[in-house]
Amino acid sequence: MLKEFKEFAMKGNLIDLAIGFVMGAAFTKVTNAFINGMVMPVVGLIQGKNLSDWKVVLKEAVMENGKEKTAEVAIKYGDFISMTIEFLIVAFVMFLVVKAVNKMKKKQEEVPVAPPAQEVLLTEIRDLLKKQ
Repeated sequence: MLKEFKEFAMKGNLIDLAIGFVMGAAFTKVTNAFINGMVMPVVGLIQGKNLSDWKVVLKEAVMENGKEKTAEVAIKYGDFISMTIEFLIVAFVMFLVVKAVNKMKKKQEEVPVAPPAQEVLLTEIRDLLKKQ
């Protein structure tokens, strides 16, 4: 059973999947840093406030003696917009990666494979027999 598991774990597809998962997790961190550190401040500067502060307040917070008695109820659509922008950037980059990989695979497929030596020899014999 251990041998079977080892064979399963060492298959190329599973290892490729694991590498892709780790790279995807790392890429998500890079994307988060890009969005939160570069894109959202520009959007906030244009709009005059941070995107994560965008919300529709359904019920104001109830204050009593300077303390919040009941929290406000709000639809925070700014976070949704931020995550949507992040998703679109990740999806676009993944599209570019897949497109590049497919292009490389296509180039590899276009390289003609030389016929086996036996087939070449048989072709030469056939051509010689046709000349006679």
